[in-house]
Amino acid sequence: MSRLLKAVAVTAALLLGITACGADQNDASVVEEPVASDIVDVAVAAGAFPTLVAALGAADLVDTLKGDGPFTVFAPTEEAFAELLATLGVTAGELLANTELLTSVLLHHVVPGKVMSADLAGASDLMVTTVQGGEVSVTEYMGSVTIDEATVVTADIEASNGVIHVIDKVLLP
Repeated sequence: MSRLLKAVAVTAALLLGITACGADQNDASVVEEPVASDIVDVAVAAGAFPTLVAALGAADLVDTLKGDGPFTVFAPTEEAFAELLATLGVTAGELLANTELLTSVLLHHVVPGKVMSADLAGASDLMVTTVQGGEVSVTEYMGSVTIDEATVVTADIEASNGVIHVIDKVLLP
């Protein structure tokens, strides 16, 4: 997990703890606030996904992922994008310029609906259809979730219109 995501998680946990300590546990008027930011805004605010955010812009998918959803997004790390670029022998600029390929690859990282990690308990080669139309295989084993050959390194980053799971490889259709 990147330092930024750890810092965000720790800060959120502390704020929740502070808020919970001040709330009356029996007060029925205390309601959990909905997450205010959409998937794109959460990714931008994290600061850990500059290549993904640039790719969404280049593929003209920002408005789509700011839409109602819900969506489940498997967000590759920066290291995953670097590995892909090296494997393909292209630069980030070249990848971003190929909008047809880029759109297909990005939509292969999106599943309709909001799928939390707890929903995947016991999954074994569960085939899930992506927005791109292809399928990914999802397996949960001893608390670790894999999507095809990628491993979820950070799960359940909630947004107002879905959830992000950070993965360590780029999924190819």
